[in-house]
Amino acid sequence: MKDSALHPDRRKLNRFAALLVATALSSGAYAQTLITFKSSSVGTAYYQMGIELSEVISAATEEDFVLSLEESRGSVENVMEVAARQGNYVLTTPPGVIEQALAGEGPFAQQQSPRFDDIRGLFPIPPMTMHFVLAGDHAPTAIESLAGKYVLVGSGTFSAREAQRYFELFGLTGDIRLADAALDNGPQALMDGKIDAFVTASTFPTPNVTEVATSVPITLLSLTEEQIAQTGELAQVIPGGTYPGVDEDVHTTSLPVLAYTTTQMDDDTAYRLTRAFWESREALIQRAVWWGAVTPDQLQGLAAPLHPGALRYYDEAGIEIDDTLR
Repeated sequence: MKDSALHPDRRKLNRFAALLVATALSSGAYAQTLITFKSSSVGTAYYQMGIELSEVISAATEEDFVLSLEESRGSVENVMEVAARQGNYVLTTPPGVIEQALAGEGPFAQQQSPRFDDIRGLFPIPPMTMHFVLAGDHAPTAIESLAGKYVLVGSGTFSAREAQRYFELFGLTGDIRLADAALDNGPQALMDGKIDAFVTASTFPTPNVTEVATSVPITLLSLTEEQIAQTGELAQVIPGGTYPGVDEDVHTTSLPVLAYTTTQMDDDTAYRLTRAFWESREALIQRAVWWGAVTPDQLQGLAAPLHPGALRYYDEAGIEIDDTLR
C-alpha cells in the first residue's frame, strides 16, 4: 500500500517513527552501554590509567561501550560504594581491601553490606608501587631517614594504611610525625616546605612524584631485602632515571591491583569488556609503559571469583584459571 493511500494521521505517525529510528541509529542510542569506572584522584597515575582505558575500550567496541570516569579518594571508597551502586559499576582496588569488606574488618567493621558478596573480578591493572618521597638530595637512602620527619601519608587511603603498617614493622612509628591532610596535598606541601616527606602507592612513573622531582630535589627511599620480606609484599625495583634527579635504582614493594564489578553487570557486557581490555593491551602499552606490567598471571591475586562473563573470555582464550576463582 502506498503512503498516499494511508490516513493523514497514519502518514504523520509513520514519518515520526522513521525520524525516531534515524535519530537513534545516527546517535548510537540503542548500541551504547554506559559503564561507571571508579578510579582514583585527579593527578594520580591511576586516574590517568582510567582515561587511557576509557579511550581504548571505546575504540575496541566501536563506541558501543562508554566508560564514565569518576574521581575517588581511594580503594576503600571504591569498594564501599558497591553497597549503593546500581548498573554497570567497575572499581579498582588491591585484594586486601576486598578481603576486609568480605570479612567486615577494618574500615568496613561498622559499614557492612551483603552486597559486598556480589563483587566479581574482571582483569588486572598495573600494580601499586610504594613511593617514600623525601625532600632534598640525601644519602643514605634508607627508610630510617624518615625518623624525626614530618610525613604526609593521607587519610582514608590504602597507601596511608600500608605506610603506617610499614612504619610499625620497622620500628619508626614513634619517630615520625604524621601530617593531617589529604594525600593529593602532598606534592605541593613538600615543594612549599610544609612537610619533609610524603608516601604514595601508585604505579610508576606516577605524575605527582614526577611533578615534585621536576621542581625540587627529592630522594626516593629504599627498603632492604629483610624489610621487603617483613612486609610480605612483592619486591619491586624502580629503575634509576624513572624520575628526574633519581639516578639510582630504588628497592621497594608492589601490590597487585585489579578491576572488579558486581553481579549486576550482565554476562555479555562483562565478556565484551574483558575481551576488549586484553585485545587492547598493546594499544595501552603504546600509550603508557606501565601497562606492560599487566599479565594474566596477576589474576591469581583476585580476592573474589571472576564474573561469569569474564570467565567465559578466559576459557575461550585458553588462560588457566584456578578453581577458586570460578
